[in-house]
Amino acid sequence: MPYPTLVLKSGRDRSVRNRHPWLFSGAIKQLPKAKHGDIVAVSTNQGEVLAHGFFNPKSQIVCRLFHFGDSPFAFEEAAYWVAAVQRAHALRQPHLTHDTTCFRLLHAEGDGLPGVIADVYGEVVVLQLLIKGMAQRLPFLLQAFSALGYHKVWLKTKKNARVLEGVDVQGGWLTEATSKTTRSVQEHGLHFNVDIETGQKTGFFLDQRENRALVQRFSAGKRVLNAFSYTGGFSVYALAGGAAAVDSVDSSEPALALAEENVRLNFSDAAHQTIAADCFDFLREDRTYDLIVLDPPAFAKHARAVRNASHGYKDINLNAMHRLTPGGLLFTFSCSQNIDRDLFRKIVFGAAADAGRTVRVLYQLSQPPDHPINIYHPEGEYLKGLVLHVE
Repeated sequence: MPYPTLVLKSGRDRSVRNRHPWLFSGAIKQLPKAKHGDIVAVSTNQGEVLAHGFFNPKSQIVCRLFHFGDSPFAFEEAAYWVAAVQRAHALRQPHLTHDTTCFRLLHAEGDGLPGVIADVYGEVVVLQLLIKGMAQRLPFLLQAFSALGYHKVWLKTKKNARVLEGVDVQGGWLTEATSKTTRSVQEHGLHFNVDIETGQKTGFFLDQRENRALVQRFSAGKRVLNAFSYTGGFSVYALAGGAAAVDSVDSSEPALALAEENVRLNFSDAAHQTIAADCFDFLREDRTYDLIVLDPPAFAKHARAVRNASHGYKDINLNAMHRLTPGGLLFTFSCSQNIDRDLFRKIVFGAAADAGRTVRVLYQLSQPPDHPINIYHPEGEYLKGLVLHVE
């Protein structure tokens, strides 16, 4: 069936032809006769259909595109969406090992499914629906998960999605329920308990899996600081790598309690302590470490916050460099989508210059293959990291 049509202004079709999945209000000549969450066709002023997407008249991103070109597909049927989930699952299989039971199954625009995040923890899928259009197609997603053998799905709702995007699906168990919302998983053979109900994101920072493994490689015999430690992912890997001692610092006492639990799951006797403190303040204290991990939450959740966020990133990196012993290593990250790779590197350069120490880049880090980046959507490359040698 024909879909309502959104018409572009003349000369404003370039981003769609380049397959960028976000269509902003300034490019629109004529809005479709459609409701929030409906699928619409996107056409040029001359009537050429370029794409299909989810309509939101209340957002600056008026349409989130999921299919490019005119289409013979019936998007109101399950087959299209089930096939998309199956392709995403197949993409991940070569990158997963037998000793890892948690991974990202669906990564929004990275998998051509805008507004959908799905993380696997053992036999459970933890789902986030961030736009109304995909929330309305929830039955198709559940059908796809079931076909892959996942019969337990927990929906984790976000306030912004409810308020700004009109997502009105009730959170909690969507399928077969269990009494537990803490899941036990493995990552590279290490064991973690994950709280899918109250934990940040979907419960664990799956995007740092390979970067944690790199910390493990460099930790032997070192005193390690894991700042903004959350539930201790980097701490467990550092201890597995033979760290002499690890301090996990975070402002959240419940997160630190789970960090202690995760350390105990893997080691009977570990030189590990948790410290409930503001990491900005802690990094100003007169302590030294051989290896420091800085993995803060997103400081810039919108473009207006970039200036203040830049100051925050510089502050923690400068003070971390002061805390490192000569020849120490700094693993520093930003997960702020609005801080791009070049800006993050400039911020860290400024911190190094102010520290007055010789600093060399050993690695440039990003997100793992189960968080794929759509090459037409550079905004999807949200995780940036540097490994620095500080003399």
